[in-house]
Amino acid sequence: MSLLKNVGTIGSLTLVSRVFGFARDIMLARVLGAGGVADAWQLAFQLPNLFRRLFAEGAFASAFVPLFNRHMTEGENQAKQFAGEVLAVLLPILVLFGALMMLSMPWVLWAFANADLRGNAATYDLAVTMGRIAFPYLMFMSLATLVAAILNSLSRFAAAAAAPILLNICLLTALVWGAMQPGGEATRAATGIGLAIAVSVSGALQLAWLYWFMRRAGFRIPRLTPQITARVKEMGALIVPAVFGAGVYQISRFIDLAFIRGLPDGSLTYMAMADRWNQLPLGIIGIALGTAILPALSRYISRAEDEEAVRLQANAIELAMLLTLPCAVALFITGGAFVKVFMQGQAFTPEDARVTGMVVSALVVGLPAYVLVKVLTPNFFARADTKTPVYTAAASLAVTVVMNFLLVPRFGVVGLALAGAIGAWINIVLLGTILARRGFFRLPARVVGRLVRIAVASAAMGGALLALMQAIAPLLEGSLAERLMAIAAIGGVGLVTYGAGAVILGILDKATVQRLMRRQT
Repeated sequence: MSLLKNVGTIGSLTLVSRVFGFARDIMLARVLGAGGVADAWQLAFQLPNLFRRLFAEGAFASAFVPLFNRHMTEGENQAKQFAGEVLAVLLPILVLFGALMMLSMPWVLWAFANADLRGNAATYDLAVTMGRIAFPYLMFMSLATLVAAILNSLSRFAAAAAAPILLNICLLTALVWGAMQPGGEATRAATGIGLAIAVSVSGALQLAWLYWFMRRAGFRIPRLTPQITARVKEMGALIVPAVFGAGVYQISRFIDLAFIRGLPDGSLTYMAMADRWNQLPLGIIGIALGTAILPALSRYISRAEDEEAVRLQANAIELAMLLTLPCAVALFITGGAFVKVFMQGQAFTPEDARVTGMVVSALVVGLPAYVLVKVLTPNFFARADTKTPVYTAAASLAVTVVMNFLLVPRFGVVGLALAGAIGAWINIVLLGTILARRGFFRLPARVVGRLVRIAVASAAMGGALLALMQAIAPLLEGSLAERLMAIAAIGGVGLVTYGAGAVILGILDKATVQRLMRRQT
């Protein structure tokens, strides 16, 4: 399939998942509000979820896919043997790590909880209980990631892209139950427990879903005795640096948790709700692109087809910016309006919505950089080089920490989001420079010209939205129908102005679409 078709398959199914995710977070905001039980839930859920994104979807997939594709060239039996060796070692590690984390949950949460949460014994005990119930999700999803990586390497992207929908369906079920109960702290606490159960159940369902599709594809992982073979050692040597190289965004979220400890009650919820808006384009575009190009890049590089590898990555960057830059500009200007319309109400106050909107604007400053990380790091991973992204990620994280100390005391949780965005751009500059110096990456003049025109079209759209926001300000304070009209106006003006700019400036034409539709082999 072509890059555009692969990204379209993954992105469209991710969009469905993100729509369910929005519905989940809208209900979460209205049922739990911000602070108290809401912060306790966010902390309990974010720990296994961040580990999942960092180790399973980030480091594990980045190390496993290139090696799996290499063994596939040696024959399917070799690939199956490799997968079996990895699974035999991975499973006991996951069980042991999960047991240790569940036992030590009171002390783990203490390291990240803010003063308000630590000072409320009942709410803190609830957070510990929810954390213990939800943590098996990490084990299920790590195993699911192994199966998803196999499916993606076989160019079967749909099942893995659709799996997260199950998580949101399970969480929505718990929230619907909570919304139907009488109000009060007891109901919020019971809803939190229900959410934690739903998380672990969803992990088991996603694993079963992906395993069924793998068997349907005719691939079966053999059951082997745990043994540290040469191939397992090779993968282990790649995973540790890949944690830092592929997971800079998630590592920055861990840093955020540490700094949030000193911020007022509700800050953890504000960051989590704002990140939902940032994750929409990041998941649909960035993760889809990274997932789609890694197997193809691995094949091109293993066959020494360097020109094809350069072409694929240049096309990926063009497609990433074509979709991401306008999203970032639009959310920077209108993010507060979206939060007000969709999340404000019941337990989520106007002040909660105002602060969350400001965090959205700060987060999306780094959105194009977060997406480009997903596009550039596969070039290293496909060459079995997981060390270089470690160095660039370490430099960007150092900048992030410094900026946190400078910005958080002055701007609070908004400064936290802005610091992460600045660090992400530092990472992109370093990754691009190193790849170019090694001769592994270059942007053709044609692509550079298109990127400039994409920026111009996005700026024109931003100017139109800025003017529109002043005109529709009264609607955003009106009835539900008026607020929905305001959102429709934002979407219409954004699409029309950017679309017109793309056509006038020649960003989208038949040749571009044909190039992006070119089949990957």
